[in-house]
Amino acid sequence: MSKIAFVFPGQGSQAVGMAKELAEKHSEVMEYFVKADKRLNTQLSQLIFEGPKEELTLTYNTQPALLTTSIAILDFFQTSGIKADFVAGHSLGEYTALVAAGVLSFEDGVFAVRKRGEFMESAVPNGEGSMAAVLGLDRDPLAEVTKEVSDAGFPVSLANLNCPGQIVISGSKKGVELAGAKAKEAGAKRVLPLDVSGPFHSSLMRPAAAELLNVLDGLEMKDASIPVVANVTSEPISEASDIKGKLIEQLYSPVLWEDSVMKMIDLGVDKFIEIGPGKVLSGLIKKIDKTVKTYSVSDEESAQAVINTLKEEML
Repeated sequence: MSKIAFVFPGQGSQAVGMAKELAEKHSEVMEYFVKADKRLNTQLSQLIFEGPKEELTLTYNTQPALLTTSIAILDFFQTSGIKADFVAGHSLGEYTALVAAGVLSFEDGVFAVRKRGEFMESAVPNGEGSMAAVLGLDRDPLAEVTKEVSDAGFPVSLANLNCPGQIVISGSKKGVELAGAKAKEAGAKRVLPLDVSGPFHSSLMRPAAAELLNVLDGLEMKDASIPVVANVTSEPISEASDIKGKLIEQLYSPVLWEDSVMKMIDLGVDKFIEIGPGKVLSGLIKKIDKTVKTYSVSDEESAQAVINTLKEEML
């Protein structure tokens, strides 16, 4: 039986003007941006629609901006009646998936990721941590490299296992530099420093975990109406108590994206619909398994095209 997964992008997919046209044409879409402004007591919608880009790119702005945009697009898309059997998101996108699955209300989701962004920004002083993409080296030899460097006193670890041959490492600035050099010696084709504000998904994010737990403890979390494939285990989870624990771990643990996609394929998913700005996840999924179908929904035109294609296939 053919199954569908909705997947939601993380940081890096944001763009000034995302979903602006859709929101201006459809009041029910605009309503999400209005709700986000009210919950955060700020003009987030203006920042999303007009910029400036430098401000939108700040972690504590990017996270609620992406969640708001993706959920607004999802709501528009779901009027088609197309439903998901599983949901998943990349890093921040996991919170979008949880809102989509009814675990968090939209307003609480926006608030949670605003606070998450603030805690992530403040966990490590600016310039002391970094991340880099390592291309062309498998996870086991790269894990050995990061362990060797960490054991020498420079924390660094695997952060995002995105697809075969693309793994992001994260940690102290020196740790990432040393691990990058050793990765090249071990056979990596390229090591690309990433323009990020901190060492996300590394042990250096642990100080943010307790603060995030305090925030999540103050929010109502329900069991998921659709199984959510968790970043830290690549397994479907539905119970609210499990989900909360996994969200805390996710701050300082690797995002197992490749494993998550493989798990969904094993469970029968053969159609992945990326909902939100950009096509990053669709590209990664194609590198993981070329036989599955990927679709991207970011505006009215792409939503209608995907709806038409899927409805034809279902006839």
